[in-house]
Amino acid sequence: MTSNRTVVVTGVGAISPLGATAPASWQALLAGESGITPIEADWVERYEIPVHFAGQARRFITDQLTRPEMKRLDPSSQLALIAAREAWADAGIDDATVDPERLVVDWATGIGGVNTLLDGWDTLREKGPRRVLPMTVPMLMANGPAAAIEMDFGARGGARTYLSACASSTESLAEAYRHVASGDADVVIAGGTEAALHPMPLASFAAMQALSRRNDSPQTASRPYDVTRDGFVLADGAAALILETREHAEARGATIYAEVAGAGITSDAFHITAPDPEGSAAARAVIQALEHAGAAREDVVHVNAHATSTPVGDIAEYKAMRRVFGDHLDNVVVSATKASTGHLLGGAGAIEAFFTVMALHERVAPPTINLAEQDPEIVMDVATAPRPLPSGDLLAVSNSFGFGGHNAVVAFRTA
Repeated sequence: MTSNRTVVVTGVGAISPLGATAPASWQALLAGESGITPIEADWVERYEIPVHFAGQARRFITDQLTRPEMKRLDPSSQLALIAAREAWADAGIDDATVDPERLVVDWATGIGGVNTLLDGWDTLREKGPRRVLPMTVPMLMANGPAAAIEMDFGARGGARTYLSACASSTESLAEAYRHVASGDADVVIAGGTEAALHPMPLASFAAMQALSRRNDSPQTASRPYDVTRDGFVLADGAAALILETREHAEARGATIYAEVAGAGITSDAFHITAPDPEGSAAARAVIQALEHAGAAREDVVHVNAHATSTPVGDIAEYKAMRRVFGDHLDNVVVSATKASTGHLLGGAGAIEAFFTVMALHERVAPPTINLAEQDPEIVMDVATAPRPLPSGDLLAVSNSFGFGGHNAVVAFRTA
């Protein structure tokens, strides 16, 4: 895709297992902290859930929402609204200067309102149909978060929802980039959310042997690229980015964090849960993003990897990156931030895009914690402490790969 409209990021918002805001999450990440904590709910023992820990962003929801919002929104929508409001305030946009018909919401989730759905079923079984909340369907809808944001900001240019498992919110950012670059929107609120910390999803992920079971050491459970990695850590949270044209941003004197340089979306057509072990389609997504950016592979200095801490997934992504970058991969600083946040599923791409933007803005790659002994089959430069990035015009990419073989990549350039 070619366009004369340069797309930039002017606002960021996040509520994650690391903190209640975007700055708190970023600073905790740089400090090498872990957001993984034991689950205190009684259902862990009642249902004999084999995994006792997660990345719990919901513990940070305090006074950001009104009582009616708390009652009428599923946790996935609550988190989304908090992140979007923070990003909008950070962008400093005067509502009067934005045409509502040119304001778009591109949002994502991997599962949607699963807490509302399953709690509603429990209510029906235990108490009967009269006790089921009338707002159950609007709360459980996967497009609920996008709708909540759209109504909160009066966005009439469209409110779209992307559901592509763990690639969902990177797809939302890719589409947001295209909407601004093509001239279909002046401003887009983009991002993703997930709130799937419920006994059923936990039990299901555990049954497929996808989750780490380090109940004795939750904070070290997510360990991408380590020889002892044994699965991902489920997490909830949300992140939002405000995208607009450079011209629009400069006209109002906005802070520009980074430029959205390109995006790529492909699919494996291989397996419902396992990635293509050779990473060929994932590699094509990275190449597409670089082509849109008008960039060479040698221009990339930093990658925020999908890196879930699963034995199979980490190897497949490494092969994809080696396929793309060849020997240049040895010069790329890689960060695997799920080690700190856990895996936000449909919200993962948004929080990791935020981290990538901040890495360029502050010229520092965040650390990958819990990497004690790197897998000898994964030969690349993984930052285990904050790593300064060079001066000059820099390019970075953020990878997301999801169940079903969904691959999405966004490339960012320094502003």
